[in-house]
Amino acid sequence: MVLDVWKSIKKGQFAPVYLLYGTEAYLINETKQLLIDNVLHEDEMDFNFSQFDLEETPVETALEDVETLPFIGERRLVFMQNPFFLTAEKTKSRVEHNVKRLEAYLADPVPYSIVVLTAPYEKLDERKKITKELKRKAVLVEAKKLGDHELKGWVKERVEASSVRIDEQATELLLELAGTNLMMLTNELDKMVLYTEADKHITVEVVEKLVAKSLEQNIFTLVDHVLQRKMESAMTILHDLLRQNEEPIKILSVMAGQVRLMYQVKELSRQGYSQQKIAGQLKVHPYRVKLALEKTGKFQERELLSIMNDLAEADYKMKTGQADKAITLELLLLKIR
Repeated sequence: MVLDVWKSIKKGQFAPVYLLYGTEAYLINETKQLLIDNVLHEDEMDFNFSQFDLEETPVETALEDVETLPFIGERRLVFMQNPFFLTAEKTKSRVEHNVKRLEAYLADPVPYSIVVLTAPYEKLDERKKITKELKRKAVLVEAKKLGDHELKGWVKERVEASSVRIDEQATELLLELAGTNLMMLTNELDKMVLYTEADKHITVEVVEKLVAKSLEQNIFTLVDHVLQRKMESAMTILHDLLRQNEEPIKILSVMAGQVRLMYQVKELSRQGYSQQKIAGQLKVHPYRVKLALEKTGKFQERELLSIMNDLAEADYKMKTGQADKAITLELLLLKIR
């Protein structure tokens, strides 16, 4: 788990080789920055830090740098980016890699260097020997979207690093309001840490006061109020979004996505799929599935299908210029009621 790897790095417990792979760029960049901050002192960076793009440089050239003794300090830190030879993907790179040279290094790494391979790919080719060797010999960080439990752990770890504590209910509300984008969550957490500098405690009240709702969350609330027949508050949210110059077609599109997700989650849940399996099947964050499951219990599938048909009809009218876009949205809400 990525949080365990981060804890070891902060304690100064380093592995000779790391493999960071996956498409969650924030987790890869965070891990790399933690290594830079903890492995090297600032005055060592010019001498003992280097990085290579393996789409431009052969891996054996990078390994020559790895095996060079550090000039000042105890360790060298070497990043190797884009090791496309770990995938089945085709690349435009004309660089030839002596992969056996890397296999030999993995069998006997030098004690004074830390090698970090960053593979920003959705999948690695598990059939290749070098992939198998790396997964066996390196410390792995799978940069995938964090699950519900992992996400809450990440939030807690992030604020505790600043000697601040956060209530569990505050964490729940933060994720509900701001969504699951790690960069956006980092910005919100940094803001709350500064705000609570005196008492070092993030509460539900602090989250409510400081965290702005994302467009998706505003529309999620809008859809929720529509489904609960709370039309006055739904109209208020809609008018607020329009005053903020949100494009009506975009609002409609996100609404359709929310309702479609609820329908799909309800259907897969009925078929016996777990929350995690539903997230994997639909390729969405598990926390979004959790929220959708909480909302769908009150509705029949036919109700959700009817709403999706109304949304599709409104989308057609907007895009063909048959009616004013904002008025079409208002009429849609009234029709759903």
